Amino acid sequence: MINSSLQFNISQLGQNVILPDRQRPYCIFDDKKTKNIVNEGEKALPYIDLFLKSANTEEQVLDGLQVLDKMLDNKVKGIDKMYPTLSRFNNVTSPNVQVFLAGIYRKTLVPDAFGPLNKMLLRQTFMPNSPYFDPTEEIGGAIMEYLKNQADINSITVNSKNKPPI
Repeated sequence: MINSSLQFNISQLGQNVILPDRQRPYCIFDDKKTKNIVNEGEKALPYIDLFLKSANTEEQVLDGLQVLDKMLDNKVKGIDKMYPTLSRFNNVTSPNVQVFLAGIYRKTLVPDAFGPLNKMLLRQTFMPNSPYFDPTEEIGGAIMEYLKNQADINSITVNSKNKPPI
């Protein structure tokens, strides 16, 4: 059962979001609302998932994604399982959405997100559309994290094959 405070805070996602501008190259969110949702941990994930499935404005999407990003910082488990919902934003051309998705994918390392990250990077390289910041930094950083993780996995596999049996 969802508590009324969580229900209210999720219903407010997307409201009072301030997008980047010339003086400030980042979004501003309602930190109190975010903290209240993040503190609910895994209990909030199904409701955020449901919210993101119907989010239809950039502000709503960004607010939902930034809550997930903060949850990842707080080590909330299960966000990687939300990839099917998050993937609906993979082709969005908003540099703001791309940066938040890249940050989430960088932290979850969901294998299916690697291709879309490369597509975002190429799109931003050949058709940049952000006058206030460079989204390729975050997108490229996420790709590098995937490559580093894959190299680490390959190193472990190679090293374990070269060790003599006990």
